[in-house]
Amino acid sequence: MTASAAASSHASRAHSFNAAAAQYAANRPSYPPALFDAIEDLASRPLAGARVVDVGAGTGIATALLHARGADVLAVEPGEGMTAQFRRTLPGVPIVRGTGDALPLADASVDFLTYAQAWHWTDPAHSVPEALRVLRPGGALALWWNTDALDVRWIAEEAERVQRHFGIDPVVEKSGSGARAAAALAADPSRRLDFDRRQVRWSRRVPLDTHLANLGSHSAFLVLGEEATRAFLAEERNHLLPLFPDGIVEETYVVDLLVATRS
Repeated sequence: MTASAAASSHASRAHSFNAAAAQYAANRPSYPPALFDAIEDLASRPLAGARVVDVGAGTGIATALLHARGADVLAVEPGEGMTAQFRRTLPGVPIVRGTGDALPLADASVDFLTYAQAWHWTDPAHSVPEALRVLRPGGALALWWNTDALDVRWIAEEAERVQRHFGIDPVVEKSGSGARAAAALAADPSRRLDFDRRQVRWSRRVPLDTHLANLGSHSAFLVLGEEATRAFLAEERNHLLPLFPDGIVEETYVVDLLVATRS
């Protein structure tokens, strides 16, 4: 794939969520309280009372939890569909249109800059300088991803089926936070960011339909088209029903967290 084709594909996948915002909000997993404990520990400061900007906020899954933690939260989201869903879900939390590559924020105005499942949609050559610009001294950049617990056999087998179907490696695509941190550090020649990493394991029990809808809400499926996605998910249901005859699936995740404090 050429560089221009890769960029076009990346953009298509980034924009694909807007048409599926309700599906995303209804089926995507949340995050455990232990994640926010870890963020506070690594940043050496509480979220309560802090000025937090949640970038790539989507439908507000992480924003709601930051708000419940007592943070003064502003959401930043580029997508019209996701923003509309966010406003329906969290009408009392402010949201502005923008991206991590060009934050609509004043210099040195933020205590925490957070990216939940969103940093990989940025260009670190732009998003890192922007983070350094808007963070106050001692402020923290927190990046995290819900990644599949591939030590659970059925989850690993499902990931392999996805890989075969799309010709991609879901392990690399979903769990490459080490590479993402390296890219962020490479974009910070001043070395004012120093990332610490922590992993938080958790699980949720959901109906099989929710699990499949969650799977189908990922960008690789959203750009695939409804017919092809429906066919894959029907086949996936056949794989999973014998494993979960009561129709309840336990999804296990490892949240991969990176926190850097601005010097």
